[in-house]
Amino acid sequence: MTKGGWNNSSKNTVPLQLPTAYLKPVKRNTITHEFDAGSQAEISLLQETDDQLSEASKLMRHGIQQQQAGEYAAAINYFQKSLGLFQTLGDLPKQAQVLSLLGLVAYTGGDYKGAIAYSEQCLALSKANSDLVMQMQALSHLGNAYRHLNAHKEAIEYLEKCLRITQQLQDQRSQVAALNNLGLVYKASGNFAQAIEYQQQSLEIVRELKDNWGEEQVLKNLGNAWYALDDYPKAIAYYEQCVVLSRSLNNVRSASQVLKNLGNACYALGNYSKAIEYYQERLQLARVIADKRSEEQSLGSLGVACEALGDYTQAISYYEERLLLARTMKDRRSEEQTLASLRVACYALGDYAKAIQYQQGIENRE
Repeated sequence: MTKGGWNNSSKNTVPLQLPTAYLKPVKRNTITHEFDAGSQAEISLLQETDDQLSEASKLMRHGIQQQQAGEYAAAINYFQKSLGLFQTLGDLPKQAQVLSLLGLVAYTGGDYKGAIAYSEQCLALSKANSDLVMQMQALSHLGNAYRHLNAHKEAIEYLEKCLRITQQLQDQRSQVAALNNLGLVYKASGNFAQAIEYQQQSLEIVRELKDNWGEEQVLKNLGNAWYALDDYPKAIAYYEQCVVLSRSLNNVRSASQVLKNLGNACYALGNYSKAIEYYQERLQLARVIADKRSEEQSLGSLGVACEALGDYTQAISYYEERLLLARTMKDRRSEEQTLASLRVACYALGDYAKAIQYQQGIENRE
């Protein structure tokens, strides 16, 4: 799980790494021969096959480049053309590779049914070839796709098979992914204890590997699992470790997400001052990366936390900032929520005239 292997749209899923061979042109150890004139037909046939193989490999590489650039439709187009050529050549291992890539792109792009269709084909071919690495890839894509379709039983079945292969191959990086992803399925199905057990195992291995990017993701998932159990102190412990790593990796968007979770966990414990600290940090990050949605959310959270402390003046200040931003974003729902919050805060301060103004603002929006 190198930096390049992560994708934020995968919803906390740790992807199995593509083997390096897929990402680089394959150097073929070609043996050249001298042929006599009577062998011209054979030479032409060999040349044609070699040209097709070269073109198929080139198309696959273009597809990988497009996938890494986030151009999923273009990537699928290249991969499908590459697959067609490999099918013409009868190259089953290469077909499995391209199908695995198609499954990954479909999954990353949110086409979970497409990911399943491609991965099932890849699995069938890789079983015929006794290719455990490809089977592991296909099982991982299948498990992750079924999780997003809320088919938890199928997801667990595929991911447990994937885990067994990672253990058989002694592939620790892929084992980290399989354990973490199993944890996500069990969390989604409501079995938080089992989710934590798998993710804890994943954390131990990822730390052995000194993989900071992988560790950051697993820590976040462990924090989420404990948060779902309402065990806020444990959630905070994992989130705090996670945010330290996020900062060290300059992963600002991840840090912003975890700071929100930290603020919410502290608020749930009644530690409003600490919650405000985390929300303020998130607000600063949101402004640095010009993330208007996170900025708007942070201002709302800060207003609520200040109200909890009885600091209505400061709460109103945050709410007014949020109101301006909501109007700039043309977000009617956030605007109405903020007007309601302002009305309540003004009543609490005894500023009834202003409270009535905000109430009229709500009525005018209806």
